[in-house]
Amino acid sequence: MAEMKKGPLSAFTRSPNKAANVLPVQPARQRLVIGNWKMHGDLDLCLETVSVLADVVVPQVALVLCPPAPYLGEIRRLAQGTRLAMSAQNVAELSGGERTGEWSARMLAEIGCSYAIVGHSERRRHHLECDQLTAAKAQACLDAGITPVVCIGESRLERDNQLTEHILSRQLRHLVEIPGWREVVVAYEPVWAIGTGTAATPDEAQAAHAFIRACLAETDPVAAGEISVLYGGSVSEHNAAALFAMPDVDGALVGRASLSPQALSRIYKAAVRS
Repeated sequence: MAEMKKGPLSAFTRSPNKAANVLPVQPARQRLVIGNWKMHGDLDLCLETVSVLADVVVPQVALVLCPPAPYLGEIRRLAQGTRLAMSAQNVAELSGGERTGEWSARMLAEIGCSYAIVGHSERRRHHLECDQLTAAKAQACLDAGITPVVCIGESRLERDNQLTEHILSRQLRHLVEIPGWREVVVAYEPVWAIGTGTAATPDEAQAAHAFIRACLAETDPVAAGEISVLYGGSVSEHNAAALFAMPDVDGALVGRASLSPQALSRIYKAAVRS
């Protein structure tokens, strides 16, 4: 992928209908909402969440619960027989070995995980995970039959310095080098929006998502139109519908709001209606 030049972010200053290289929505694109609890929750939240959400899931939109690792087994037990899917928040890039405190994608698949988040900005910041490691984790998931949710996004300083396109293209460059990249889910999570209560506007999200597809299209235009691209960063029941109305926003990676089963239910229903 060609190096992006620093300069005015043309794709981020246009209206969503005029964003550069917007690809048409493809019928095969999966819509999904993922609730990432991060390091929150308890057994009571597991029970309440499954009780509230089990009956609202429809086949057209996946609903994925992503609790801390100690609660994955409990979610699996409670959600058995429902359409609720399950995701891990992290995974190792290796299939096994001397890695105390880590777990492999094969292990996650064995306990019923369909997805795993890789490259979240909190992993990049607190655990110094790089783009190459994120790509390796994504391929490890694919090898085990799990869909990786690959997180990318820029910081406030990077955005203010008009480096958003440069950062996104850099983060995607290593991803498209792995054999299975066409089967991933991409989550655009601007770091400046995560946990701040200030989400990207629908137009900002659409422009970023259109740019992501344009980057992927440099390698495979067909796959770029089929990959699901989620928005994450202060998603709430109040802004979800407007975000989901954007043509390149295929769902959401929900953080804080997912700790309320009722709020997550309303966000999910907004995705179903969109």
